[in-house]
Amino acid sequence: MRRKNIFKGILGGLLIAMLTPLNTLLLTSCSDEPDSEYFYTFTGEMMSEYLKSRPQYSEFSEIVERAGLMDLLATYGHYTCFAPSNEAVDKFLQGRGLSSVSQLSDADCDTIARTHLVSYMYTTYDMIGHKLPTVNMLNRYLATEPGFDNDSNAVIVLEGLAKIKFDLKDDSVENGIMQPIDMVIEKSNSYITDLMRENPKISTFYSALVATGVINDVMLVEDENYNPKDYEPYYAASGDYETNKKKYEAPDSKKYGYTFFIEPDELLESKYGIQKGDLRALYDLACSIYDEVYPKDVSAPGHSFENLTDSVNPLRRFIQYHILNKIAAGVDDLTPQEIPNKANFEGAIGIDETRVNPSDWHYTLLPHRMLKVDKVTVSKYLGGSKRGQRYINRRNDAKFKFLGQRIEPNDDEYKHDGINGHYFYVDDIVAFSKDVQDKIHNQRIRMDFNTVFPEFITNGLRILGDPWQSDSGEEKYGRMWKFPEGYLDGVTFSNCIFTWRRPVAMYNIYMWDEFALKGNYDFTFRLPPVPFDGEWQIRLGFTAQDSRGVAQIYIDGVPQGIPLDMTQRMNSEFYIGDDFISSIDDYDALSAEEKAEYIKSMKNLGVYTYPRSMYCDNGGSGNRGWDLVYDIGMRKIISQSYIDCNQDHYMRIRVASDGKQGNDNEFALDFLELVPKSVYGADGDGEMEDDL
Repeated sequence: MRRKNIFKGILGGLLIAMLTPLNTLLLTSCSDEPDSEYFYTFTGEMMSEYLKSRPQYSEFSEIVERAGLMDLLATYGHYTCFAPSNEAVDKFLQGRGLSSVSQLSDADCDTIARTHLVSYMYTTYDMIGHKLPTVNMLNRYLATEPGFDNDSNAVIVLEGLAKIKFDLKDDSVENGIMQPIDMVIEKSNSYITDLMRENPKISTFYSALVATGVINDVMLVEDENYNPKDYEPYYAASGDYETNKKKYEAPDSKKYGYTFFIEPDELLESKYGIQKGDLRALYDLACSIYDEVYPKDVSAPGHSFENLTDSVNPLRRFIQYHILNKIAAGVDDLTPQEIPNKANFEGAIGIDETRVNPSDWHYTLLPHRMLKVDKVTVSKYLGGSKRGQRYINRRNDAKFKFLGQRIEPNDDEYKHDGINGHYFYVDDIVAFSKDVQDKIHNQRIRMDFNTVFPEFITNGLRILGDPWQSDSGEEKYGRMWKFPEGYLDGVTFSNCIFTWRRPVAMYNIYMWDEFALKGNYDFTFRLPPVPFDGEWQIRLGFTAQDSRGVAQIYIDGVPQGIPLDMTQRMNSEFYIGDDFISSIDDYDALSAEEKAEYIKSMKNLGVYTYPRSMYCDNGGSGNRGWDLVYDIGMRKIISQSYIDCNQDHYMRIRVASDGKQGNDNEFALDFLELVPKSVYGADGDGEMEDDL
């Protein structure tokens, strides 16, 4: 069962022991939803009736009434209500200097009610991550974590404070699930920068944010002109859906946002001798880092302490590199999606955590610079870190030992989540140093396309769903997206449909999700930046299918070889032919020299197999696992050339087929790799690129 280990690795052996009887019950069923006999009592009443008929919720009921939402809760649907008791509401009111609900404004009631309501049903056994899988009716995520109540019962804690009552949890009503809680949940409607200003622990960083003018670059919230109803849904069949077309629809919102990684004042003082509010000392620290990365700018007028807002100023660059151009509402958003345990698989989606640390690359506000976030899982490279912790710009392998900056848990004293962003503490300086540029980032950069486009995470599109529930029909388990032109920054296209198919467990694609173009497409997107000038390979990961099309690919307007035919498999004469090694046992039997020669032969043909660190099935043969070599999964070398790290670069994909394959010229975008020559230079003698 996927929910049997909800608290594993978090609360330790004590909690596991407490849950053992419940685990025994769970193991008796293969159903995804908890058996109602064990987890809740069906009452037959509506959520509205539940609230109005129980005196202990009369004050929250009044809040819901004044918000105009009680009629909604009287209709059929699939809601979750986190219902605070009268005692919890009274405590909230006292904190505001109020004595009754009548003293709240209608706007206050609307905010409170929507904060506590979610449009999907969630039991406590669905709350396995650091936040609820979908947003509440205020369009905000609710942070979740396991904890204990005053009687030492294992419970779920919301936003670090509100505990779901153990004896009343998962109570079913006709149109949803009730989750009574012991405190009112508060979500700030302030800008993220306002919340940072109110936190005295990070005053030095905030002062620098203001002094450099970067604060003016982090004020966007939402595109008010965007309306998903302006775009008709698209219905299409793909893969297993040939007989059951699925709906692709425009995203519900077009939000903007930011994620900050901040060194607390105490850290700056203890490790670097920077006194609270001493911007000159922070500027000097920034110079010691960025003058080496940008030596030509040292003599520029904008470099001086008197010109902190200039684009070449080291302190401005220092602050910019701390900020992502997306909202990561929790640490789960910073690395590949964590999925529910099932079929002996758990952890990061489709990734072998014993071989590679699940990681994602993210754009920062420092132009043309990314940072990498790792979830530490590989035993031999833990380096004293705890498994599951997340680090920025970490590289602890056989070649380099850089442990990076640990992302710290939020404290309960100050709010970290605003309407347009979130901030995290870190345990050391985050910077794009020369070591980061030349050593830590001198590696293969692999990005699923759901991180190539930052809007995806900001708008909650990536994590909505459960890959084990591909055919349930419930929106809570995932939706398919169709992207309007102009929705994604750096992307232009015409004459086509651009879609994303939600993750489906066991699919032979990276992270089990996939973007696709259909039609007479002419599609261009901005490539992720490379960390340094030099020779780089650009590779496109995809699966070859008989129904797919052909496209000409350009890099910065220059055509890259002959058109890419997505019907040609690795074992075709177009590529490796009969020399393709389809058995992992045969591949592993090769000597190191033979493997290097085999990789060299693939590189000469412009193609590599899919990585061995991903879980897949073997082209529908029924064989599944980590160590499969299958003919449809390939990483095609699109280009191999010199790339300027300080310029924007673009890939253009233009249709070159006639649609006769039967799927409207479908062109798949699974993942992207940017690979420096230091990595791809395997030529049969010397160190070769790994196959992970």
